[in-house]
Amino acid sequence: MEGFHAGYWVKRAGYRSFEPSPINRTWKIDDPRILESLSRADRQLGRLDMFSEYVPNLDLFIRMHVAKEATKSSRIEDTRTEIEEAILPEEEIDPERRDDWKEVNNYIDALNDARASLADLPLSLRMLSQAHATLMTGVRGQSKLPGEFRRSQNWIGGSNPGNARFVPPIHDNVPELMGDLENFAHNDELHLPPLIRAAILHYQFETIHPFLDGNGRIGRLLIPLFLISSGILKAPVLYLSDYLERHRAEYYERLTLVREKNDIAGWLHFFLDGVAETAAQGVTTFDQILKFRQHWETEIARWPRHSKAGAILLPHLFSKLWVNAAGVAEVTGVSTPTAYKIIETFTQAGLLREITGAQRGRLYLFEPYLNLFK
Repeated sequence: MEGFHAGYWVKRAGYRSFEPSPINRTWKIDDPRILESLSRADRQLGRLDMFSEYVPNLDLFIRMHVAKEATKSSRIEDTRTEIEEAILPEEEIDPERRDDWKEVNNYIDALNDARASLADLPLSLRMLSQAHATLMTGVRGQSKLPGEFRRSQNWIGGSNPGNARFVPPIHDNVPELMGDLENFAHNDELHLPPLIRAAILHYQFETIHPFLDGNGRIGRLLIPLFLISSGILKAPVLYLSDYLERHRAEYYERLTLVREKNDIAGWLHFFLDGVAETAAQGVTTFDQILKFRQHWETEIARWPRHSKAGAILLPHLFSKLWVNAAGVAEVTGVSTPTAYKIIETFTQAGLLREITGAQRGRLYLFEPYLNLFK
């Protein structure tokens, strides 16, 4: 690590751009503190991966993890949509908030599509570009070359490159740098621990900033995709955006210190600590979910009325998270008046909360389950 050199600054017309060094090269991890952090992160990630094998209907829980990741990742970019809004249909969202809702749901679609692609294809620049195209569809930034690497200079902070907080490499160098990044991700001869490789991949991606917009979200999406593609995770159950959003100032500072001081060790410590903390929280969440579901399955079975319909509705709520009377009637096979009575029973038990305040077309949120992810 002592020989690490992040890159160099190049004077341009009125500004300096940072040209990162290639990462597809031999790496030597000789800092015992990094090895300690790596051991903790590996241990917690192993627990999370093992725990996920025993969770029934894991896809239902992954769906909520993805929704949380989308809202937290977008919040770093100052998009303000809460997780309970993200799961609702667009027509139920205040028109003034639909742009933010669309951005969050585009992220969900991009992540889910990329996850599905990993079943047949390796992680690639093409996959990331497709995710970027999905991310930018019909939202702010849709005119900024969705799915294509930039063909002009971009910058972070400030009104122009001259007063920017950071200026990535010029666009002419982006294809070569991204090719190097892809080769690094798949170079089996490096014998580099996958979590270390994931940390370097994320740093390098954010430094290259290959797209005109959406780089932060795609760079964070890259982390779980790489861990799945490398076989470290069997399912996408680790997302770091919540950790990065809560430590946003340090997150930016750590990336900056790599570029300005070659402090890759500080970045690796920060990243690995985030993996360990997030994985440990994931285990806790899964445990709470299992206990929550078991408790309410037992309780509903004891209800003197509507226990049969309630046993049908409960698993539906895990997949839907919101219902209306028509939906309850359809799922349980009862009349609409009976559906309202079932909803009232669930509401009195604290399982549902009415969120529209309307007399008609009321929606009810499966709030206690949603709160487990907050």
